[in-house]
Amino acid sequence: MNPSRRTVLIAGAAAGLFPLPAVAAARPRAGATPPYASYWYPDSLPAGSPGPGITWRSLKSWRAAEDPDLAFNAATVPLADRFTPTPANPTARSGQARIQALVSFGPTSGNPSQGSATADYYALTHWAYLDELVFWGGSAGEGLILAPNAPIVDAAHRHGVPVLGNIFLPPVAYGGQLRWTRDLVQQDASGHYPLAAQLVAVAAAHGFDGWFVNAETGGGNTALGRAMLGFVKELKALAAANGQRVTWYDAMTVNGTLGWQGALDSQNQAFFQAADDMFVDFRWSAATLAASGTKAGQLGRSRYELCAGVDVESDGSGTPVDWDAIVPSGTPHVTSIGFYRPEWTRNHLPADRRAPEDFHAADDRFWTGRSLDPSRPDPTDPWRAPAVSVADRSTVTSLPFATVFNTGHGLRWYEDGAVTSDAPWNHLGLQDRLPARRWVVRTAGERPAVSFDFADAWRGGSSVLVDGELDQPVVVDLYATRLPIGVNSVVELTYRTDAGAVNVEAAVATAEPSGPGTPPPYTYLAVNPDNNRTPVNPVNGWQTVTVPLTGLTGPLTGPRTLRGPRTGTGTGTVHALGVRLTATEGPVRWRLGALAVRNTVTGPAAPTGARVTGATGGDLRLAWNAAPGAVRHYELHRLLPDGTRRFLAGTCQCACFLTGLQPEQGEKTARFELRAVGELYTTSAPVTVTHPW
Repeated sequence: MNPSRRTVLIAGAAAGLFPLPAVAAARPRAGATPPYASYWYPDSLPAGSPGPGITWRSLKSWRAAEDPDLAFNAATVPLADRFTPTPANPTARSGQARIQALVSFGPTSGNPSQGSATADYYALTHWAYLDELVFWGGSAGEGLILAPNAPIVDAAHRHGVPVLGNIFLPPVAYGGQLRWTRDLVQQDASGHYPLAAQLVAVAAAHGFDGWFVNAETGGGNTALGRAMLGFVKELKALAAANGQRVTWYDAMTVNGTLGWQGALDSQNQAFFQAADDMFVDFRWSAATLAASGTKAGQLGRSRYELCAGVDVESDGSGTPVDWDAIVPSGTPHVTSIGFYRPEWTRNHLPADRRAPEDFHAADDRFWTGRSLDPSRPDPTDPWRAPAVSVADRSTVTSLPFATVFNTGHGLRWYEDGAVTSDAPWNHLGLQDRLPARRWVVRTAGERPAVSFDFADAWRGGSSVLVDGELDQPVVVDLYATRLPIGVNSVVELTYRTDAGAVNVEAAVATAEPSGPGTPPPYTYLAVNPDNNRTPVNPVNGWQTVTVPLTGLTGPLTGPRTLRGPRTGTGTGTVHALGVRLTATEGPVRWRLGALAVRNTVTGPAAPTGARVTGATGGDLRLAWNAAPGAVRHYELHRLLPDGTRRFLAGTCQCACFLTGLQPEQGEKTARFELRAVGELYTTSAPVTVTHPW
């Protein structure tokens, strides 16, 4: 295994960004053809043969029409618009520092296109603080150019975050060859850069948002530097015309040599000017960042288009950082932040402590801070978490809005409170828009624990659990929104009380808080199944209650409680959603399984043309035609001979790979049911697909 980047720095060798080394990906048995995220060399391939589970490919020869895995890898969720609500605390700012994260979700050749059968996965959920995600990878033994897989892009886009693929030209010490750099920047007879056009075509076909260019192979000269600059300029022009972005990493200089500057200066200024932004190498200082911000302004650029690299691969939230050099608390931010490998929150956990709740505890600590409440940062915390400095964003702006608090991984799969698959899983494309401020809890008494819980769920793999004495009423903020409501609008909650007894109220605000760090001006609406509400018969202890929002039109200036019938005919906007819990018997364990705001309920149309497109034993490739209208995702179940349905997979794409299927006793033909799932989690009529054993 290659040494870590930190070890290389300590040894005094070349600095830089080094993805995971080439390793054989975990693959199904021989003969299967599972889809994985695509990766390439620019043109020429290495000498010899690839390792197990690795396929060597040339980007120059790639054609979308000839890519057998494109249907599995093409993201379908468009990049959502975001807004910035009133910050949760007075130190979190909007319009200043942005956050970029370079994340390796797996080895270059080992990123499944549609999730996998384990809950042990970096299920990133704190999208509200991110401005750009780089799908980190590339290695000399696998491929240098890595396209993001569809689940990551779909989850990020749902939260308004663009995703970039990675171009990694490794140092010679890590197998880099200068010919690969020359391959990337080759020109045709007309002087154009054909691989720039290929990269833009790949991003367009796969549905992601551009490229991170990391050129770290030494030995170049001024001619190569000029060629690289011309390549980046053309890549940026083509990318911009297609709504894509380009980020440059501070490594190669304009002379074609390596020289990590840790600053914006004459050695990398031309590359910064050719790109949308630049990741500044880790060797920055307070002085070089201050000078870099000033220089960006002199060039007519924003200082926040410079991301100061913060290496958290080894120590995560224990990493010592000169935060005042980047995001000082008393003066404007100096630059943006570039996190290198925040998946430490998963990777540092020992193998026997990688349950989903362990990961989310570490991830909340990283993004929120030691207080675990973004409305109350701990001023003594040496780790200045993003929530302390950067205002969160939201994409919850239109009806219908619904969530089942699905984090994109789980120990089982639930539907209507019942287990329909007992297999662990991950698939970030199925992730909901999740509460950004985790967890803002307002109470005059003892603060309960609030978390995503994986022991039970209404739908998907997780629910929100509130656990504690609740000796005083507790308000849990859930969503900052801009939801238009009218006379037919309702809020719907599905919840369950596992211990104690509790009075439940929906917290709904139709105006912004009075200032940063102040609570929303909530109105509290009883959602217990009485008081003229509309309960649904309990299922496995869960109950769903629908509460009309009539009478909540227009801004409110302070909290109020409404329990009786309300009237009103106007319209308004919901700015915040939460719940208020008042215990009548404790201690309390209460879980929220679903939340929706809607006008009417309609189900999606069914997909058509479902078919098996490839089969090897119990490994199947399926495809279908998209259902007309709005579809959140598709779900596949197996209909067993005894009439029960077993969940197999969900995907946002119109193709799915199933592996390891076995016939039931006496079963000659397998039967599958495909359904479209709408934004309110209503489902279409089933479409049946059969496959003979």
